[in-house]
Amino acid sequence: MISRIYRESLGLLTDVYQLTMIYGYWKKGINNKEACFDLFFRENPFQGSYAVSCGLEYVIDYLKNVKFTSEDIKYLKNLKTDNGEYLFDDKFLQFLKQFKFKCNIDAIEEGRLVFPHEPLIRITGPLYQCQLLETPLLNMINFQTLIATKASRMYLVAGDDPILEFGLRRAQGFDGALAASRAAFIGGCSKTSNLLAGKLFGIPVSGTHSHSWVLSFDSEEEAFRSYSEVMPDNCILLVDTYDTIKGVKNAIRIAKELKKKGKKLIGIRIDSGDLAYLSNKARQLLDQENLQEVQIFASNALDEHVLTTLKNQKSKISFWGIGTKLVTAYDQPSLEAVYKLSAIKDTNGHWVKKLKLSEQKNKINNPGILQVRRFRKDDRFYGDMIYEINSDSDNTIMVDPNDQTKSKTFSYDIFDHEDLLKPIFSNGQCVYNTPSIFDMKSNLLKELTFLDNSIKRLYNPHIYPVGLEQSLYETKTSMILELRSK
Repeated sequence: MISRIYRESLGLLTDVYQLTMIYGYWKKGINNKEACFDLFFRENPFQGSYAVSCGLEYVIDYLKNVKFTSEDIKYLKNLKTDNGEYLFDDKFLQFLKQFKFKCNIDAIEEGRLVFPHEPLIRITGPLYQCQLLETPLLNMINFQTLIATKASRMYLVAGDDPILEFGLRRAQGFDGALAASRAAFIGGCSKTSNLLAGKLFGIPVSGTHSHSWVLSFDSEEEAFRSYSEVMPDNCILLVDTYDTIKGVKNAIRIAKELKKKGKKLIGIRIDSGDLAYLSNKARQLLDQENLQEVQIFASNALDEHVLTTLKNQKSKISFWGIGTKLVTAYDQPSLEAVYKLSAIKDTNGHWVKKLKLSEQKNKINNPGILQVRRFRKDDRFYGDMIYEINSDSDNTIMVDPNDQTKSKTFSYDIFDHEDLLKPIFSNGQCVYNTPSIFDMKSNLLKELTFLDNSIKRLYNPHIYPVGLEQSLYETKTSMILELRSK
C-alpha cells in the first residue's frame, strides 16, 4: 500500500502540534499514561443516511512501518521557534528515535456500513503514541470513507449497469487518485482507468481512446477503422468528436467489418450532449443493424444525481464512466471525521472517562471505551448501539442521543447481533488478516441489501437508528451536567 508508494519514512506524516503535545507529555512525565481515543464522524456525507468504512488497510500498512529515521530526527533537530530557540531538546529527539509502536487498535472493517458517532477506530496505548496517530489516521480514513460512500451511492442508482472509474487526471494528486481508485472499487465501481491502481491493488482496468485519436486522422471513419485494427478485441469507439449521430453511423460500419472478421465492437462512448436523447437514438440505429451486442458507454461530469435523471428518462446507457465528481467527492470534499480522547487511566490504573463539552450538542463526544453492536433480523439491519465495554448493563435498551424520550429495546432472543470493532493490533503487533478488496466490495454490496430502501434513497432518506446504550446515555448526561455546573 502506502509503503510501496512512498520510500520515505512516514514518521513525520503528522501536524506540528502533535509533536509539540507529545513533547509536553514527555516533559511532564505523563507520556506513557494509558489512553483511549476514538476516530469517528459526526454527520453522514452527501446528505445521505450512511457511510462506507474504508482506508483501514492503509492504516495497517502505516502502523507496521511507522518510525523516526535519522533523517527525520535531523530535520526535527533544526526546527526553531519564532524567537530563534530550538523547538525540541536532544533528549526528546533521542526518545523519538527509539519509537516502537505498542498500541492496541480495534476497528470496523472496510466495506462495512457505518453511521455518525460510531467509533470507526479505537486506539488504546501510551498517550504519546495515541496522540501521534491522530493526523495520519484521519488522513487515511477521512478520504477513502468519503469516496467509497460516493461510489456506493452511484452503484445503487446504476443498478446492474457497471460503473467505470475514470478519475485519475482530475484527482487531487497521484496519491489521492490511487486512494480514490481503491475506495471507489470497494464502494461499487467495476473497473478503473488507473493503471498504477490496477498494479498495486489488483483492480480490473479499462479504457478506450480520446478525441485526440480521432483528430489525428483525416476522417472519423479512418480513425475508427485504425483503432479497430489495433484493438480488435478491445474496441470501444468515442463517437462525439464531430457529430454524435454521424459518429454512431461510422461506428456501425466498423462494427460490421469486425463481424466479418469474427470480432465484435464492444461499444460506443458518448461524452457530450443530451445523453438521454443521444443514447436512445444510438440504440435505435444499432438495433436496426442487428448490433444489439454493442453497448453504449457514457461519460461527461456524471454523478448519482445525473444518473438518476438519465435512468428516469429511460436512457439506453449500459456503462457509466465517472471521474471528477467521484474521485474529488465533488459536492462534499471532506468527511470531517474527528479523533477524541474518551478515557485515560489514573495513577491507580483505573480508567477515567473523558468528555469534551461544546455549545453544539453534536460536538460532545461519547465517553469511555466504546464498542458498536449491530442488531439484525431476517437479513435486515434494525439499529446500532454504542456501548461502554466495561459496563455491567445488559445492553438491551438503546436511547436516541438527541431525544431521550425515544428508545429501542433489542431482545437477544429475537435479534442477532455483532460487535463491529474487531482487533487489528495487539500491543503493536498486527493480529488481523486483511481481506482482499474484492471481499470488501462483496461484503459491502451484501450489507447494502440489509438496509431498508428508505435509508438508501438519495433524497430525504430515512435515518438509520443509532443510539447509546441506556447506562452510557445516563453516564454521559450526568458528566455533562457536572461539567456545566463548574
